[in-house]
This record gives sequence, C-alpha cells and structure tokens, in this order.
Amino acid sequence: MNIRAKIRLFVDAPLGAGQSILLDRDQANYLFNVMRLNVGAFVSLFNSKDGEWQAEVFEATKRKGILVVKTQSMKQLNPPDLWLLFAPIKKARTDFIVEKATEMGASRICPINTDYTNSDRTRQSRLQAHAVEAAEQCGGTFVPPVDELLKLSFVLDNWPTDRLLLFCDENLVGKTVIDLSNLKNDKWAILIGPEGGFSDFEVERLRSLSFVSSISLGPRILRADTAVVAALAVWQNDLGDWK
Repeated sequence: MNIRAKIRLFVDAPLGAGQSILLDRDQANYLFNVMRLNVGAFVSLFNSKDGEWQAEVFEATKRKGILVVKTQSMKQLNPPDLWLLFAPIKKARTDFIVEKATEMGASRICPINTDYTNSDRTRQSRLQAHAVEAAEQCGGTFVPPVDELLKLSFVLDNWPTDRLLLFCDENLVGKTVIDLSNLKNDKWAILIGPEGGFSDFEVERLRSLSFVSSISLGPRILRADTAVVAALAVWQNDLGDWK
C-alpha cells in the first residue's frame, strides 16, 4: 500500500501489522467529529518507538473508535541526544519554544527556574500536549518528554557527568559564534536564559563548571524564544543530524 494519510496521530500503544488501536474520547472526537473521517479512512500513527504506520478506521462513533494497523510507512527517526533547558516566559512564547524544540530535534525539553525567571508556573501536561501536536504536524516520529519545572541550581547539582552543557551567554554578544564541531561528545544540552538574563551568580557558577561551554549567538541580543531556535540551529548544523 502506497497510501500515506495526511492526518497523523500520536498513540501510546505498540504499533505493528494487525494491531488494533482503541482511541480515547479526545482522539475519537478529533478524527470523527472534527476531521469527519469515516470507516475505511486511513490515519498515520506513531508512538515514538515503532516509526509511522498506516491504520484503517474500523469503528467510528462520537466517543470512541478502533483503528487497525496495516503497513509501516516510515522507519523510526530519533533525534540526537540533545536536551533543551529554558526558562519559561509568557504563555504563548513558552508554547512556541516547546513546539520549535520538538520540530528541530530536541530529545528532551526541560523548563528551569532561574533567579530572573518571570514565569515560575508551568503545566507540564499542557506543554507535553504541545510537543505531541508539533510532532503530529511536522511529520516526526518522536515526541520529546517535557519535564516538570526545576530550579537551575538543583539541575546543576545533579548534572550527569557524561553530558556537556552549551551555555548561551548574552554577555558574549558580539563575539564570533564558535565552531562546535571540535567539541566531540555524544550527549549534549543547550541552556537558554529568561528575558532578564542570568544573574551574576548564575553566570559565575556556569562558567566555573567543567562540563559547560559558553558561546555567543551572534552580534545581537535575541529574545528568549528566538535564542532557542538559533541555538538549536547552530548545534544541529555543527554536531547534530543536519549534516
């Protein structure tokens, strides 16, 4: 079968030929009430593990439905082992960060609370839903987990010794963006600060840590959400899977 359905759905279930997928109420409402699918229609399914599969609608009602998995249409494509650490900002822009990080290949998204974070409350479930929606829309087969909000000090105190951290330091604005290709390591993270930047104490601590590399993002100070996209693009180009 050469069909690849345009409507894509993330499911928390194993995928394989002949597998039956029981839809929850929200999924059934989306497919059958919003998108107006009927029995016999096809949907693209993925689960972050088994690639993308084509599934046929076997049963469709307003509150539930059953899909039957037919054939695989895409192999699993996992992102590089790259975490994104960022300080939450205004709601819509935080949503933007999660969506773009998912699209650009972050493997884990970690909201952090810094000294100058001006939004110290996040709903993990809402941000995770945005990551799912972004993966559905961009054709990806992987949804990065979104962590609960943690304090930066706690994260640094418990940092895994085998992972390097790229600190995007606005104090280096105007400096040349360094070539990261010489910094060889399998596990990475990118740290983006809040709208007010990092405190002097946080900057001093980050610069003192052996697993941290400080970089500039160019000649201009970027908004936090723009900095996320820029930093991910730089990292992916030098060390990621864009090559």
